[in-house]
Amino acid sequence: MRIRRCYGYELEKAQPNTSEDFFNRSEVTFVEDGEEKTLHVLYVRYFDELFPTFTPYAQSPIFTVNGRDVSFKDIVALVCLLKNPSFRHRKRVYVSDEQEFRRYFEHIDFAKLPEIFSALEATGEYELLSPLLFIVQPS
Repeated sequence: MRIRRCYGYELEKAQPNTSEDFFNRSEVTFVEDGEEKTLHVLYVRYFDELFPTFTPYAQSPIFTVNGRDVSFKDIVALVCLLKNPSFRHRKRVYVSDEQEFRRYFEHIDFAKLPEIFSALEATGEYELLSPLLFIVQPS
């Protein structure tokens, strides 16, 4: 699988009576078996305030690579795909439960995430050999 893009953003109200402004969307675009796909993860914006409690990051941007500031929103869909590779067969995932959201980040090797973004900035893609390479294995 080749990762091509990781991007996150806050939704804005389309109409006054909608609730989009309570949500963020994170996207990861990848190529598998010659087909380009995008996984969209919609999650409650409040979780952005909690990320320092379940990641090693204290603030956003969480890191900078090759001049690009990477925010927490940018990694959410990527982490979900790494943690649950079956999501590569889905287009959309909605997460509204805080405990479920936290579980996606358990045992992620956060030190390796900048390597993906560095490759994306340098060459436009990252060859993901195995999602297990980004999961901390119990010793």
